[in-house]
Amino acid sequence: MISAHAFGAGPIAVIVVEDEVEVETTLRHHLNLAFEDVVALMPDRLPLAADLAKDVIRACYDTAQADALPSAINRLMDALDGRWIYCCYNAEYLFFPFCESRSVGEMVRFHSEERRDAMLAYTVDLYADDLTASPDAVCLETAHLDRAGYYALARAGPDGPKERQLDFFGGLRWRFEEHVPENRRKIDRVPLFRAQRGLRLRWDHTFEEEELNTYACPWHHNITAAICSFRTAKALRRNPGSRAQIDSFGWPNSVPFTWQSQQLLDLGLIEPGQWF
Repeated sequence: MISAHAFGAGPIAVIVVEDEVEVETTLRHHLNLAFEDVVALMPDRLPLAADLAKDVIRACYDTAQADALPSAINRLMDALDGRWIYCCYNAEYLFFPFCESRSVGEMVRFHSEERRDAMLAYTVDLYADDLTASPDAVCLETAHLDRAGYYALARAGPDGPKERQLDFFGGLRWRFEEHVPENRRKIDRVPLFRAQRGLRLRWDHTFEEEELNTYACPWHHNITAAICSFRTAKALRRNPGSRAQIDSFGWPNSVPFTWQSQQLLDLGLIEPGQWF
């Protein structure tokens, strides 16, 4: 797919581009977070702006295949042993505490000093407030999110609940759960991690090494992040069954998204841990 020699020494963002929606804004957002390299895995048929092509590593990839993102990451894992990798889809935007003034490199260095090799994130659903004006539910200027309705359940293991692991729910997958398969309803992911030879990312965006799936270390809270994502709203509008039944994603707990990490901190959707 891509040679490991193509990358610098800092954190790498791998963006799986499934369609033409907000490709440029997704790539620019992650470039602005100061990732050392931003990789766009995308079909040849999709265009890429000329100025972005100079700053982004593009690779042809079949993003329509099942579990396209985990498959891509697992193909890169061994070659990038020891490197920090972030992964998401187009129309998804990473936010972490104080990301307006601190780089992702600074954050992962601190996280590493805390003896953590992965960071938990929550998928925070974004949606346009007017589906007549934005039929695909994607509009950056009028993006809304849910300020309430999130909850967590103990994650079951073979011998009882798993230590420091929870299944998190909320957003559109909770409010419109009848249109979402049960095994796709949780919103927690582990999208930022240090690659390890032999490590594999599972289809549900968790790892086979259980410590990497924990929300905190045993001695104190750690940083958590959010992936603010139009992906679920997009899917619900494209599916004929759900599209016919949903004329608005708004409800009393909808609020405009400010595109600032402070809003996510205030809502309790991300956690700074010991990082001040």
